[in-house]
Amino acid sequence: MIDHVYLVANGDQRLSANRLCWPAQQRFEALLVAALEARGVTVTRAHPAETPEGHGFIASQAQGLTVFAGIPADAPVVMAEGVWMFSQQVLGGLLRHRGPVLTVANWEGEWPGLVGLLNLNASLAKAGRAFETVWSRTFDDDWFSDRLGEWLRDGIIRHDVSHVKPFDGSSVGGRAREVAGEVVAGIRARGVIMGVLDEGCMGMYNGIIPDELLFPLSVFKERLSQSALYAETLLVAEEEAARSLDWLTERGMTFHFGTDAETELTREQVILQLRMYAAIARMADRFGVDVIGIQYQLGLADVLPASDLAEGLLNNAERPPVTRADGSVIRDGEPITLFNEADEGSGLDALLTTRISRALGQPVETTLHDVRWGDADASGTVDDFVWVFEISGAVPPSFNVGGYAGTDSRRQPPLYFKMGGGTVRGVSRPGELVWSRIWVEGGELHMDLGRATVVELPAAETERRWAATTPEWPIMHAVLHGVSRDQFMARHKSNHIQVSYALDAAAADEVLAAKALAAQQLGLNVNLCGIQED
Repeated sequence: MIDHVYLVANGDQRLSANRLCWPAQQRFEALLVAALEARGVTVTRAHPAETPEGHGFIASQAQGLTVFAGIPADAPVVMAEGVWMFSQQVLGGLLRHRGPVLTVANWEGEWPGLVGLLNLNASLAKAGRAFETVWSRTFDDDWFSDRLGEWLRDGIIRHDVSHVKPFDGSSVGGRAREVAGEVVAGIRARGVIMGVLDEGCMGMYNGIIPDELLFPLSVFKERLSQSALYAETLLVAEEEAARSLDWLTERGMTFHFGTDAETELTREQVILQLRMYAAIARMADRFGVDVIGIQYQLGLADVLPASDLAEGLLNNAERPPVTRADGSVIRDGEPITLFNEADEGSGLDALLTTRISRALGQPVETTLHDVRWGDADASGTVDDFVWVFEISGAVPPSFNVGGYAGTDSRRQPPLYFKMGGGTVRGVSRPGELVWSRIWVEGGELHMDLGRATVVELPAAETERRWAATTPEWPIMHAVLHGVSRDQFMARHKSNHIQVSYALDAAAADEVLAAKALAAQQLGLNVNLCGIQED
């Protein structure tokens, strides 16, 4: 029976973020500690809550190693994840620690602890470090209480993952089987290049696929530098970016311009973003990459506005033209598929998604989203639990209700982006989705796939959900098929989820089948989630 635990709180590397998020973390910790103490557990905070920095988070890898060095080697550790956090700051300490580990998140969308929890869980799973996990909004509900009691008593939590079934490729026939074979043959015949601009982002160890797992797939990395992107951006003429801005506004996209560059979106910021858009397109063309990933928040944020506008546009088939020196348009009428936050699991997934969807005549746009939060529909319009999927700044405009005309751009919060930059914001249109995730565990590649529906909610409910998360970012109201909230959280091995639309339910089923089969033929361990095979 566990009767004494050490509590650890990991945070951001950015002082401004840690200070702003600290009050929410304190409220969360108070609830969690009360729940533990009510069961007779002594809680020792492994590092000070009151510091000269104005917060009680671990804020560097060096600090994390020092904190864990001070915890008895076999002591139980509770990781209290109430905010987004950089997993590498605690990963080394957790790998060296011998005692049991419980990761806990508050069920809130604000900063967000759920995204941090899933990032840490996936990183631990990739590293082969055993852990248990749980979450709650109030920390006095029966579901949480039962599972906390189970961990304190037995050292394990028995989550329900009955929704996960191994994929049987022999069940796929017809056009889906043909397309899967064609896509796999094409990858193996030519090989694929995954461009990565400065590998590793925000401590997401889970977002790096070792090269030796990609080689058997005929996928090879082209490691590029964000400093090269910065230099390339400055080579793009402002006049070219201005033409791209005119192209967007002519199609109805709205930019919420102001005059105070420190707090508002300015035209100058957007022009720089569109110069970056052209620069990424030209780099992708020059190196012949099939898919490209950018770190997004770190490094570039110190010298350029946010990359959101570039990322959202590049992932859209219809986008402002970018030309080569000879005047020809780079990948005219096609996306230049880009994976956010240099998450290579999403990059490999996006590559398969676009090729399968194109071959089946389905929309080729895809994006990752943060698994941000979820809640019952307060308006009563939808009976199902509705997830908030919310990428940190940009979706392809074709995802949004009204396309470009339903898309607007707002300044990224100064908390993260001192140089500003506009988002690609909107409400995802109702429709049928295929969702998936590729991750590393046990030294092997795995893929989970499932189906979902994007539902329409009243404007007031959308605004409530935006207010509970980040209103500057695009939002998707998603209902997962056959997977409960807690089943999904217990299984999912990433802070990200990959999504793509299909024209109707039957088409989505066909895309899912072809994608699953292609992944399996490439050698991935494939599971279906919430789907019963015929």
